[in-house]
Amino acid sequence: MLRRPAPAPAPAAWLLLAALLCDCGVWAARANKHKPWLEPTYHGIVTENDNAVLLDPPLIALDKDAPLRFAESFEVTVTKEGEICGFKIHGQDVPFDAVVVDKSTGEGLIRSREKLDCELQKDYTFTIQAYDCGRGPDGSASAKKSHKATVHIQVNDVNEYAPVFKEKSYQAAVVEGRRYESVLRVEAVDADCSPQFSQICSYEIVTPDVPFTVDKDGYIKNTEKLSYSKEHQYKLTVTAYDCGKKRATEDVLVKISVKPTCTPGWQGWNSRVEYEPGTGALALFPSAHLETCDEPVASVQVTVELETSHIGKGCDRDTYSEKSLHRLCGAASGTAELLPAPSGSLNWTLGLPTDNGHDSDQVFEFNGTQAVRIPDGVVSVNPKEPFTVSLWMRHGPFGRRKETILCSSDKTDMNRHHYSLFVHGCRFIFLLRQDPSGEKKYKPAEFHWKLTQVCDEEWHHYVLNVEIPRVTLYVDGVSHEPFSVTEDYPLHPSRIETQLVVGACWQGGDLHMTQFFRGDLAGLTIRSGKLTDKKVIDCLYTCKEGLDLQVPEDSGRGVKVQANPGRSVLTLEAEDVGELEKVMQHVAYLNSRQFPTPGVRRLRLTSTVRCFNEAACALIPPVDGSVMVLQPEEPKISLSGVHHFARAASEFESSEGVFLFPELRVISTITREVEPNGEGDEDPTVQESLVSEEIVHDLDTCEVTVEGEELSPEQESLEVDMARVQHQGIEVSRSNLGVVFSGVDTMASYEEALHLLRYRNWNSRSLLDRKFKLVCSELNGRYISNEFQVEVNVIHTANPMEHASHMAAQPQFVHPEHRSFVDLSGHNLANPHPFAVVPSTATVVIVVCVSFLVFMIILGVFRIRAAHQRTMRDQDTGKESEMDWDDSALTITVNPMETYEDQHSEEEEEEEEESEDGEEEDDVTSAESESSEEEEEGEHGDQQPANRQQQLEWDDSTLSY
Repeated sequence: MLRRPAPAPAPAAWLLLAALLCDCGVWAARANKHKPWLEPTYHGIVTENDNAVLLDPPLIALDKDAPLRFAESFEVTVTKEGEICGFKIHGQDVPFDAVVVDKSTGEGLIRSREKLDCELQKDYTFTIQAYDCGRGPDGSASAKKSHKATVHIQVNDVNEYAPVFKEKSYQAAVVEGRRYESVLRVEAVDADCSPQFSQICSYEIVTPDVPFTVDKDGYIKNTEKLSYSKEHQYKLTVTAYDCGKKRATEDVLVKISVKPTCTPGWQGWNSRVEYEPGTGALALFPSAHLETCDEPVASVQVTVELETSHIGKGCDRDTYSEKSLHRLCGAASGTAELLPAPSGSLNWTLGLPTDNGHDSDQVFEFNGTQAVRIPDGVVSVNPKEPFTVSLWMRHGPFGRRKETILCSSDKTDMNRHHYSLFVHGCRFIFLLRQDPSGEKKYKPAEFHWKLTQVCDEEWHHYVLNVEIPRVTLYVDGVSHEPFSVTEDYPLHPSRIETQLVVGACWQGGDLHMTQFFRGDLAGLTIRSGKLTDKKVIDCLYTCKEGLDLQVPEDSGRGVKVQANPGRSVLTLEAEDVGELEKVMQHVAYLNSRQFPTPGVRRLRLTSTVRCFNEAACALIPPVDGSVMVLQPEEPKISLSGVHHFARAASEFESSEGVFLFPELRVISTITREVEPNGEGDEDPTVQESLVSEEIVHDLDTCEVTVEGEELSPEQESLEVDMARVQHQGIEVSRSNLGVVFSGVDTMASYEEALHLLRYRNWNSRSLLDRKFKLVCSELNGRYISNEFQVEVNVIHTANPMEHASHMAAQPQFVHPEHRSFVDLSGHNLANPHPFAVVPSTATVVIVVCVSFLVFMIILGVFRIRAAHQRTMRDQDTGKESEMDWDDSALTITVNPMETYEDQHSEEEEEEEEESEDGEEEDDVTSAESESSEEEEEGEHGDQQPANRQQQLEWDDSTLSY
């Protein structure tokens, strides 16, 4: 600001002051001590068709060195100090100049040097400086500059441009009989720079009397249903206005074609597809085509859903026992199965209702009144060590009471719960009380999860990894942390045993069950000592069936594919309908099980088509179909081998024992229908033939049971080389009822394991025979083999003794140097006076042998006579080419020690071998096995009876019948 001028002095005083200044040679006004001053910021506006800039505030530079106003009244020369000589603009390519209007007042203005265009540049920013006219004491130029002030100038628009349409013409197609929210959109633009003049405020259809309207955004729609018979095509003229009411210079032509009724949707697909097990992936839509009725499609999204919730526990999975499934998925050993399939040794689930609608999948039903007690020793849980609880559960919204799945509580005296797993409404709760310890402080005891899966009446897989203080729950493979954890004191010390119950909780103090469970359970297991990793959990939950997509490299470009983890939902999205159709034709159903669960799988296809106006234009109806999984060819598991053999008592008592199934063979076959080839296909009388094929698959159980009395552990046992069997991955459990081989493995592995099974009896004096039964199965009992029975006889022998000389009178029957005695009950005799026993035994042997000899002679004579008569008849009829029977040299060799029973058995075996074409050549009958054993013992053992000679040999190769 300028200083206020002092009051004018008297003329005399002014003259005196001037004289003094002149005498001193100093003129104060000449000193340029101050810089000019400007406002820090200026804002200006300029119109496109004008060059003057209107600034706010006005451009005025001030200088403190400006002269006093009263000096103008004197005729004294005043210098230029304090005046503003100019302004300087700083900036690159700034089309503005700054000029001084009044040097004394410092007023200036800014104006453009050239015509401005708002469409090219809407605003400018630059800096400006003012400089004064000051000079130094010696009279040289010494102008001072002000600071740099910032100037912002905005160019105001003038509505000089008219709207212009983006396209020269527009066209669209509609189907008759429909009213569209939008047929198409016209769009115009304005080149003006300001919002007022550059925006399009309205569109207008110039053509009169047309059934269409256009809104302010340019969307055209029909006002009534169109008819193809009335008009095939409409031509509309549309114009546009900007917000300054300026009309488009050129209107645009819009052509809308009317097409006859078209039904959009999927064509060329089958509502029912049959899937034959073992054939791999089956294409579901090999000839599918999407009809869009010539809609201008911008994108298509298709979702394929496979519904399998009614199959098994949500989908088709392997139905092996839960322990076997854990092993197949790579889990460590030590899994205890709490709800096993009922068997001889695992029989606590025998009275529990099962759901028969799950094939061989063992599902147990709990109706709120049933529970099972787990025997002691099945599982042991130490709260200080990690452990895992795994189960399948289907549970509904059954109210707000507690329902116990698993509970370990005091067996007597008290009602303490050591650990339990229960549901409360839709909450999943796990309780674990710590064991007594020296520290009496609160510890985590109850973990809560609130899950919709608990009460949605669908099957879900639950895995609980417990490692105190952390407990993690996996539901269908997804981890969930507890939302609430309650702490409690450890249990008080006691010596009370615990009772583990499934389906309720035992109250030891009241001696009754409580908190019964209502729902379905399956696969309930506990594994102590280790946690289950995520890979195993995913393997246990993964379905064996689902949607599969294998797209060739030259197809499906630009198609996005997404699938859920269970492969039951597949989503495809593309802009090109043709490429989407190519991918859809490769969507397939795949079931990797060798023997899948037969039945219907529902299929649903939903589609969304979007046009270029980003709205759903073609409504594609959903497609409902089904995949019918056919009944697989049921395998027939056959067990074959030696059914009957005898061994010496010494072998049963040896450390090796006797191998029960040394020649066992396990095979599996299926029967297929084969259609005739060639010309017979058209002949209705030609029937299909059945062909049996041998297949290879796994087994999961082979059970060997004792027929008759149970095994007596004091004197007999069934043994197996555990190291070799476990190396194959097969588990063995033994009891007094027999042996159970379990675990999923090949038939060859089970065959090898059964070859190793031995029977030992270290007190075989009272044993004559033992019978065993073998049954193998696959898929938890879904396919069961035949019952293979084995009978083993014990041969009892005594030490050789010297006998009376008259016994040697018949050397063809008795060899006195090798004698042994066996009583009728099968016990060895050790009589020091053999003469009291030898006559009776020898008599019996002689009578039997002579009787058998007479019978064989009569039989031989009868057969010779019949053959001779037949030969004579043939000679009478002129059949000279037949070989004559020469009975002059007939010789019959009889083994007097061969019993009638053995011969009878041999004849029966010969008849069976002649009647069965499929009998294996290397099968050994019981008589042959016993005979070969006796011959081997006769050659190598000095204590074998001398009267064991070779069997009766009958040569009938030359007989004619």
